[in-house]
Amino acid sequence: MHPHQRAERPGSHGEHQIQHELGTTDRADRFYREQVLDRLNTRMRQFVARQDMFFLATADGHGNCDSTFRAGPPGFLRVLDETTLAYPEYRGNGVMASLGNIRENPHVGLLLIDFTEDRIGLHINGRAQLVADETMHQKHLGLPVDPAPGRRPQAWVEIEVEEAYIHCSKHIPRLVKTPPHSHTHQQNGTDPDNEQAWDSRPKSGDYFNAAATSQHRHTSH
Repeated sequence: MHPHQRAERPGSHGEHQIQHELGTTDRADRFYREQVLDRLNTRMRQFVARQDMFFLATADGHGNCDSTFRAGPPGFLRVLDETTLAYPEYRGNGVMASLGNIRENPHVGLLLIDFTEDRIGLHINGRAQLVADETMHQKHLGLPVDPAPGRRPQAWVEIEVEEAYIHCSKHIPRLVKTPPHSHTHQQNGTDPDNEQAWDSRPKSGDYFNAAATSQHRHTSH
């Protein structure tokens, strides 16, 4: 057996049942055997190091799920070694949904997709823990300090890799990166007839008018 392959059959009991019902067990076993590693090989580590965003899935102790998005300069998701990743958590809306879930349930799933160059994805599943900023810098002396004045991570999320495998290019669109603050119609996909109205909408905060909807709902009762 290859040293980077799992000793047991990966996946959940539920997915194994569905594979049996749909007749995909042999295909799944081939994928497990050839594609699923229990660590990040060299090409995976290189891929992670150049990504500037990823999608994060967490669940609380009752299994209620949450998915979110993280972004930063290439390398903000740090490869500490072949089985360990870490990324900083900065101030957000104060809800702390992902961190709260990790506190209750350490299992996390990351999906990294390169939309612009290789048009390929990488799944990383593992166990996460919250680490204080000071502790992270003590453990990893070469960890960079955020250059923004006064901005410090509220915490770091350190992830022990348990599974890593490819997300094939099928159905991944090819996107083109645009310069910051670009307003070209073809670049940002806006409706040319309604660009001014679109651009006048808030880009954060209450973009979806949730506050007004919530207020209306409460006042109508």
